[in-house]
Amino acid sequence: MTYPRTCRAWRRSTTPFPRHLVLSTETLPETLGANDVLIRIHAVSLNYRDVAMLEEGKYPVPVEHGGISASDCAAEVVDVGPGVTKFAAGEHVTVTVDLLSLTLDDREMSQVALGGNGPGTLREFAVFEDKVLVKLPSHLSWVEASTLTVAGLTAWNALDGLKRLPTNATALLQGTGGVSVMTLLICVAAGIKPIITSSSDDKLAKLKKISPAIEGINYKTCDVKTEALRLTQGKGVDFLVNNVGLSSIPDDLDVMRKQGSIALVGFLGGFEANFNAQLLFSIMLKACKLQGILGGSRDDFEALNAFLDTKKVRLEAIVDKVFSFDVAPEAFDYLASGKHVGKIVIQVA
Repeated sequence: MTYPRTCRAWRRSTTPFPRHLVLSTETLPETLGANDVLIRIHAVSLNYRDVAMLEEGKYPVPVEHGGISASDCAAEVVDVGPGVTKFAAGEHVTVTVDLLSLTLDDREMSQVALGGNGPGTLREFAVFEDKVLVKLPSHLSWVEASTLTVAGLTAWNALDGLKRLPTNATALLQGTGGVSVMTLLICVAAGIKPIITSSSDDKLAKLKKISPAIEGINYKTCDVKTEALRLTQGKGVDFLVNNVGLSSIPDDLDVMRKQGSIALVGFLGGFEANFNAQLLFSIMLKACKLQGILGGSRDDFEALNAFLDTKKVRLEAIVDKVFSFDVAPEAFDYLASGKHVGKIVIQVA
């Protein structure tokens, strides 16, 4: 099959901080390895981590110097190596964010993460081994599907893959970023009552249009603990998606239902923590699970996609704004501004 030998990509600059994006020309291999798959990337969505990597001290994990940015993509298979049987030209796929953790049995202590210390997706074509790819839900557009790699997988695992679903379950979601809005959409489809917080009544009003089941709390004008307990008739929430970080755990515990779970998915509030014996005792008394979520495995991703496919969940509501590939730096600036609700997507092709 004939395809280009070069493609364009956006890399992080190697200049002093703050860094920026640089458009580069990448060479594609003349032949594919036995298990290689060449994909044409149609859309890429951004995450807070992509912006944080450009600022000194804002991202806690080492990244590839001058690496290609971004981790989320929706792509089309262009060609496959002679040993590939799972995928064929024309199929819609994406890439598992952690290239080492594919199944429950092969999890590694180390991580090779897309767009961080591993290859990024903000480019026109890419080659990956077939084992790190997953098929996308057939009913989603390129733009919708591009939001799944990090936000979708994180949201799915923050809800424990829906393995344990109490009757009349509720979830409290911090902020209106990509993970929170994705979790909200999964909650609505799964019958979980979502409560989402924001400092903007306009953002909350926009989200509440998705479903009458959604409740919103403006944390600038309301006390989140008081309002969350009121909305759950004093019982507390079963799931809490923590985007702030460790500093909010004491407040989070106050609104948790017994045997609930707190998913640590972000670090918008920095890396400070105030843990003490009383706090740990509170976790024990509530039999509460406190779990860090770092994306998920290929198996988790396939389970998420199966759920979305079965329920025919649409993701238009998570997409705030779409930028063209040529102005990708503008998309990063918009993400950094915090004006968005949900995900920002770059249309590549």
